[in-house]
Amino acid sequence: MKKTNTPNLIVPVMLSFYIMGFVDIVGVATAYIKHDFNLSDSVAQLLPFMVFLWFALISVPSGVVQDRMGKRFMVNAGQVITGVGLLIPFLFYSYVTAIVGFALIGIGNTVLQVSANPLLLSISLKENSAANLSLSQFIKATASMLGPIIAAAFARYAGDWRLVLVVYAALSIISALWLSSVKHIEAESDKEPASFGSVMGLLRKRYILMMVLGIFLIVGFDVGMNSNIAIFLSRRFSVDLESASMGISIYFASLMVGRLTGAFVLRKLHTRWFLLLTTILTIAGLFGIIMTNNLTMARIMIFVAGLGFANIFPVLFAVILEYKPDHANELSALIILSVSGGAIIPPIMGVLSDAFGVSTSIYVLVFCMLYVLVAAFVALKRSLSAK
Repeated sequence: MKKTNTPNLIVPVMLSFYIMGFVDIVGVATAYIKHDFNLSDSVAQLLPFMVFLWFALISVPSGVVQDRMGKRFMVNAGQVITGVGLLIPFLFYSYVTAIVGFALIGIGNTVLQVSANPLLLSISLKENSAANLSLSQFIKATASMLGPIIAAAFARYAGDWRLVLVVYAALSIISALWLSSVKHIEAESDKEPASFGSVMGLLRKRYILMMVLGIFLIVGFDVGMNSNIAIFLSRRFSVDLESASMGISIYFASLMVGRLTGAFVLRKLHTRWFLLLTTILTIAGLFGIIMTNNLTMARIMIFVAGLGFANIFPVLFAVILEYKPDHANELSALIILSVSGGAIIPPIMGVLSDAFGVSTSIYVLVFCMLYVLVAAFVALKRSLSAK
């Protein structure tokens, strides 16, 4: 298939990233469901667990199936599964059906994460691939940001927060139908179909292993910033949790700004130079957070770190897939499997913070980004030597 930037191909694929952002409705939904059924904290937290469990369980199988059935088929399957999962707790509302519904949302989202990124890359011009991935992450973040607002509006003005589930389910199905109507969206592959062994076998290549480990660490960084920055600010500057929580909002705002900016800058700047420079900016922001004794400056440094970090995931994703484009399905599965870094790094931060003080948790994030800096140098060196 000829690669292109025409809207009739790009727009329906980009819409699937908006659907991908629906998974983050689990945050506000957990609060409402906990209230509606008078659940304990531990029981309520089974909802987000049931969503994110599937990244570890079905990422690689999804990549194997995708290699046989095609990227568009899997994107549409992910969107339909997401839509069904959203409808179940609306039509049959109980704690059990909420668990079932959000498990399906998690499965659908995992399939989408594995398939949508390589599908977008397959229809993008090479010079615009990283920029398009950054734009897709901005679109996904927009859905994540709007979800709680829409749910709260339905709860306040219509008396039922679950109406957001119906709206999201309808959009998921409409998006799948739109993408199904597009012709000539991906080419046939002439290589051997993927297997579990062939997917995991790619890790024997040191370059792929290094880059996939980089994904593991940057997802851990992202979750670690989100879950620890308010605690850090509260303890470091002796402010209440409400004031400290502004740090989280500042971080997410910097990601939105950075991703929108990156969608334009990456069309002009070499991908690997961009990866190197933004990683350095992220590290500079982290050291600024650690070294400053001023709350306002710490907030500024959070924004700087988030601005640098905003595009590292999509850029590193593009770098990995460019290495072996014929194995995009398998590599995408490995990349999404490494999202499990979000479950590993934050607990490490917590243990070290308890043992050695709150600033130690930020040094864990520094370590993650120093590794990515080394990976960025390796990627840049390999790119320059190939010319």
